[in-house]
Amino acid sequence: MKMKTVRRAFLATVPVMAGYLVLGTAYGILLTDKGFPLLFGLVQSLLIYAGSMQFVGINLLAGGASLVQAAIMTLLVNARHLFYGFTMLEKYRDAGKMKPYLIFGLTDETFALVVNEAPAGSDRNLYFLLVTLFDQCWWVTGTLIGCLAGSAISFNTEGIDFAMTALFIVIFTEQIMQADDYLPAVTGVASSLICLLIFGPDSFLIPAMLLISALLTGYSLLCNKKGGPTHDA
Repeated sequence: MKMKTVRRAFLATVPVMAGYLVLGTAYGILLTDKGFPLLFGLVQSLLIYAGSMQFVGINLLAGGASLVQAAIMTLLVNARHLFYGFTMLEKYRDAGKMKPYLIFGLTDETFALVVNEAPAGSDRNLYFLLVTLFDQCWWVTGTLIGCLAGSAISFNTEGIDFAMTALFIVIFTEQIMQADDYLPAVTGVASSLICLLIFGPDSFLIPAMLLISALLTGYSLLCNKKGGPTHDA
């Protein structure tokens, strides 16, 4: 059963591998372009492993942002993981010693895989663990490739940071196509547009994330109270 579980977990993460190798490479190139060493990038991908926040963190670090600014930005950018956590409470309840790493490694793409039940005939908790581990391995490998490429080749990196934005657009589109409830998506888009108009392109991100987090938290609590589905939130 264990070998079957390993094979199924590996195959499940192949689509993520295709994305993470590209995105991790982009991250490594941008990090090197800002003057950070390869080891720094690898440590970040191993210990922080925050995808979009690592991209944001490059500019925060390069721009000399304060710890308070970095903490607030990290909290807001990763606030969506609150909703992932609510969804996975029951699924990870009996994960035992695996639980801390499962929580740590719950990225957007990993969530999209583990939110569904493990394939029949698989070791359930081992499957979740391996999916999470394989996904992080792809991200770390991409980071390594990017740092090496950035150190060896000099080229214009303008536009590379859009790679993560493109990934979120794809994820958002797929979720919209599969969703039964469009209100959370409409809430996110509308909140962002409103804050963009009020605060401008340089200052709208934090207010937008605060507004989205508040509205979606209220929406989730309302759904729970009524006994309705909350996974789309």
